[in-house]
Amino acid sequence: MLADQEYDGHTSVHDGDTAEKLGLTGAPIEGPTHFSQFDPIGYARWGDRWFGEGCISAHFQTMVIEGETVIASAESSEGDTDESEAVRIDAAKADGTPVLTGTISVGDATTELAARLAKAQSRDPGDLFIVDQVTVGPLPADDRRVSVDVDSSNGNLYPFSLAQKLASITEPSAWYSSGDNPWGRAILPFEMYSVLAHKIGTALPVRGPAVGLFIDLEVRALGEPLFVGEEYVLEREVVAVGQSRQVESHWVDTTVRRADTGAAAAKVLLHSGVFKASYADYPADRLD
Repeated sequence: MLADQEYDGHTSVHDGDTAEKLGLTGAPIEGPTHFSQFDPIGYARWGDRWFGEGCISAHFQTMVIEGETVIASAESSEGDTDESEAVRIDAAKADGTPVLTGTISVGDATTELAARLAKAQSRDPGDLFIVDQVTVGPLPADDRRVSVDVDSSNGNLYPFSLAQKLASITEPSAWYSSGDNPWGRAILPFEMYSVLAHKIGTALPVRGPAVGLFIDLEVRALGEPLFVGEEYVLEREVVAVGQSRQVESHWVDTTVRRADTGAAAAKVLLHSGVFKASYADYPADRLD
């Protein structure tokens, strides 16, 4: 659904030609798609509380091409009554290739990305050439209101509507399209939390053009789900920058607040990477 994704005036890794240039076997689907596979698992364990206080925290391991089969799994809850503990999750392709690993939880349990972020914050990022202008700290306040309604496209980053997503979602639910649920209003699937949180982008001074990808993503509901058509405002902070062998990266923590009251409704933590080899001015002697 991201074949037409565009940012900074160019196509993304989800475009077939761009993916081929990077040596990928095909254009990958968007990582948050896999989050819907864990909603039935979370609901089976925690009931309604899952959609009101649930958290999915995942490290993406392997890209998935449209049409590939992915199997989601979680540790058994049999005999485990401690709801304060996170539950280990994994997803893998049919041949066993790992897709993601992480945790699901409710409330204030320690998540997969808590440790990964702490590790990133403790490291010296070294010499950076793409995210070198990105500084850790709060981003400028932005009072623009954002929402996800049924029929509107969600911008250049997410060029599809909620209706289009629900027509192809892996694990459909009537709760996403009607008020026949405990909250009396249609709720957003967890995989759409990052869509809402990034509708207006972050305007970070990342050098380019260059091609990016999601490395880690955590979404958390803070007492109630995010609602279809509800207006929210975003409060964002860069919490780390760094690099690995192939990418430079940054972590952005977004608090989603209700536009009418200012109350925090959700948190979205995204670790985004940029392929070093996709940036034309990257020093050749720094590329593997």
